[in-house]
This record gives sequence, structure tokens and C-alpha cells, in this order.
Amino acid sequence: MGVPALRATRFDLHSYDHYLVGFSGGKDCLAATLWLLEQGVSPSQIELHHHDVDGEGPVFMDWPCTLSYCQAVGQALGIRVYRSYREGGFLREMLRDNAPTAAVVFETPDGHWRRVGGVSDKLGTRLKFPQVSASLRTRWCSGSTKVDVFDALICNQDRFLGKRTLVITGERAEESANRAHYAPFEPHRKDTRHGTRRRRLVDHWRPVHGWSEAEVWAIIRKHGIVPHVAYGLGWSRLSCRGCIFLSANGVRTLRDVFPDAFEEIAAREDSFGVTIKRDASWRELATRGRPYAAALQRPDLVAQARSREWYLPVVVTPENWELPAGAFGEGGGPT
Repeated sequence: MGVPALRATRFDLHSYDHYLVGFSGGKDCLAATLWLLEQGVSPSQIELHHHDVDGEGPVFMDWPCTLSYCQAVGQALGIRVYRSYREGGFLREMLRDNAPTAAVVFETPDGHWRRVGGVSDKLGTRLKFPQVSASLRTRWCSGSTKVDVFDALICNQDRFLGKRTLVITGERAEESANRAHYAPFEPHRKDTRHGTRRRRLVDHWRPVHGWSEAEVWAIIRKHGIVPHVAYGLGWSRLSCRGCIFLSANGVRTLRDVFPDAFEEIAAREDSFGVTIKRDASWRELATRGRPYAAALQRPDLVAQARSREWYLPVVVTPENWELPAGAFGEGGGPT
């Protein structure tokens, strides 16, 4: 299947000063980035913003290789990658006990780091995993470690004041009924174009919202970008390695192939006395599933997945590009 024709839009794509892509390294945000380039947006205007879920601390929920994969893709495309994170990451927020939410830290164009927030008098307690829900209040991991982090870096950089900024994310309607209701184009939640001070025009575009998964893989194949190793191991979506939305098969694969990661999550769940899924504990869920065959058959990809350094190729010829085992799989990501 070929790459889709340009979807009808009601805005001038080339009228912006900054193009900020929320870049997890997954197939959908990768397809959105490649689409931007195909439409003639200069790589020098595009910024790939990767939110480090584990907050640059010990690996807990995320794939160890994801940051370096994103950096490798950015280098291959000639686009700068900016890092940002909630201080202490997922684990610190989960263990918050009568304490404020931690600060946000983000990288700036001059190579420096800024730290904002973390000083609120509003105290809170979690002491449990996020719960499976479309609500970002209940499924707090996405809000705390990604959405709010993105908001903070936009609000706390004067370089966006008086400028036109386009935020690009990779949600697709095909992924879930909830995402099907997202607007493909709208003012971003941190837009202040009608304000009286610190005015910035920020729009939010979801360019692949109407795309099928086949169309996503087609544009990635066309450019010869090697997908994140998670797809090669059988995962159909790139969320966290230990994502709370994992199916029983995904949890079983985690147990069999990444036992240390599985046990750390399971032990935390045991200690809280509150399960991630409503109908089973993490340990019980693993017994219900079957491991992904690809994860058992590809020790080379497992080794790359365990490494913090990406050492495999990220670009091949379209003729040598291979559809990963996880393509068109069972899902296992946010609703």
C-alpha cells in the first residue's frame, strides 16, 4: 500500500516558526515526522521532544534503549532531539507520599537544562500504579511523565512568545474509540494567542489521525527507517516496556524474556495491595498469556532492547526493510 495523499486541512502548514513533535520513538510519531519532511518542512525547524519516562534514573518501566534510539533517528533525519522528564520519573511519582509532584527538567537549544516546578504547597499521595483508564487523572503516568512535561517546556521558554508554534503528536483514530474523537487540528492547551500577556500562538496537529496502520508502515518503509526494537520482539505499540495496558501475552513475554523488569513491577504491586488490572494481579496475568514467539526467537533484539545504547542500524534501503513481527498485533497501549 502506498503512502496516503495529503489530508485536507484548514491551516497553512508552512506558516509556523517552530514544529514540536512529541517523539516517543513509536511508529505513529515517526510517520508524522516523515510526513512533515515530505511536505517540505525544514529539518532545522523541527524539534523531536522525547519525554524520558524514567526521569534519567534507573530503568523501571521504560525500554532502556528508547532514548538512544530516538537520538539515532534524529541524527539520521538531521533533526535535533530534545530531552525532558519529570524529576525522578515514573517511580518517584508512584511512590509520592504526602509530597508535591516533582519538578520538570528540559533541555534548551543552547544545550543547557532548566528545572521548573516542584515547589508547590499542594501535597499528594499515590502509592499505587496508574489504573487502566482513558482518564489521564486515573491513568496518571501519561499526564505526569509526558503531557504535563510537554506543557511545561512550552510555557517556560520565551522563545515561543510572539511566535507561531505547531505541536505534532501521533494519535490515530484506528487505535481506540477514545482517540477516534480527538480533533485532528485544534489550538493547543497552552495556546495564549488571545491573552493579555506572554502571548504565544500554539496549535496542535495530529497528521496521522485518519491513517490506517498499513499507511503508517508504508511511509516508514519508504524512508527505510528501522522501527524500534520493541516491534521486532512482538509488541504492536511502543509504550513503556512494562505498560499497564499490556495484554496477558505481553505480561507473559515480559516475565519470560525480561524477568528482572517483570519482578520489580510485580513486587511493587504486591507491596501496594492494589493491582494494576482490575481482574488480576501482574503475576496472575502472566499465567494467562503466551509469550510472543519473536521475543523467544530473537536474542539479538533482546540484547539491543536491554542496552542503553542503540547500536543497530536505523536506516536501510526500502528493499531491505522488513515489517516487524509486532505489526498489526493485539494492541496493548493507551486507549
